[in-house]
Amino acid sequence: QVPLVESGGGSVQAGGSMRLSCEYNYRWNYIVWFHQAPGKEREVVAGIATFDSTTNYADSVKGRFTISKDLPKKVVYLQMNSLKPEDTGMYYCAADFNGLWHVEWHQRENYSKWGQGTQVTVSS
Repeated sequence: QVPLVESGGGSVQAGGSMRLSCEYNYRWNYIVWFHQAPGKEREVVAGIATFDSTTNYADSVKGRFTISKDLPKKVVYLQMNSLKPEDTGMYYCAADFNGLWHVEWHQRENYSKWGQGTQVTVSS
């Protein structure tokens, strides 16, 4: 069974909004969204602690993106507003974190479970 499944990607014009979903099948403590732009490294976008409401955001998305969770449904959402062309790329959710969350949450090597990703295209 796939541990993480992303959905909700698609195409939108700059300034538009989109909501991504990450369905998970295990009680991970932390679930995080990463973004990989074409030809670039995968970088963290936002993360959430599923046992409380602690959230973290990359500076580039603060004020535009919101991460949230629905525990009974086992889904983590990424609401993306005021989208920019540079937000284009694949979005992956990750889990099974190992490390110190408050200082290492942004490091992709600390996550061992990944989804297949969902494509987001923002046109100017």
